[in-house]
Amino acid sequence: MEEILDINPEAYKKDYIATAGAPLDKESPKATRDDLIAALKTVSDPEIMVNIWDMGLVYKLEQKENGDVYVEMTVTSPMCPVAGELPKQAAEALAATKGVGQVEVKIVWEPAWSFDMLSDEAKEMFELF
Repeated sequence: MEEILDINPEAYKKDYIATAGAPLDKESPKATRDDLIAALKTVSDPEIMVNIWDMGLVYKLEQKENGDVYVEMTVTSPMCPVAGELPKQAAEALAATKGVGQVEVKIVWEPAWSFDMLSDEAKEMFELF
């Protein structure tokens, strides 16, 4: 007899927040927005092999006066197998950037991700496949 699993997609939409880093020394200069974007570009979706920035998965990137960074991002699907890993990797990549304090990366589900959110560079990569 085949077992039927009751998979409720809403169960995957629970709040998920990843954190990393430590308070930035008040004397330390803050990272630039370009530094933050470069850090996010080091994190790739392993199934698609495109970084999360060019995938359009990052919806909000905010740096506070004290150097702390807040990110809202999504994943391609609530059932994405790396949904819990990508925010953690993003938080760690940002926290490893010089001039960044504490980092909080939150998964959000609105708006839903679509291929329209890909950067032009990422769209070109998909056309190669």
